[in-house]
Amino acid sequence: AQCWGSSRYGGACGDVDFAGVTDVYSTAFAFMALNKNTGKAQCWGWSKAVGSCSDLDFAGVTDVYSTMEDFVALNKNTGKALCWPDNTCDSIDFDGLFASD
Repeated sequence: AQCWGSSRYGGACGDVDFAGVTDVYSTAFAFMALNKNTGKAQCWGWSKAVGSCSDLDFAGVTDVYSTMEDFVALNKNTGKALCWPDNTCDSIDFDGLFASD
């Protein structure tokens, strides 16, 4: 993969291993590379806007959304979500909000 732009905001991704990555997401200041098959992710960019996602378990994640500085990874099948860098959605249950396919 090639990244460009300010290294402070994710323009440098030489340390990121993209092997097996299925999806890449971004905020205005950070990026996330996700392997939906393993539930592992790597995040890089501005530390205040990305935090650490390497210790989070993304197994079963169906969708990832972002704002200017935050990410939310959602499992539409269970209604569970992970938010970072601020864990502000841990107590929210999204179960039942999505129509089944």
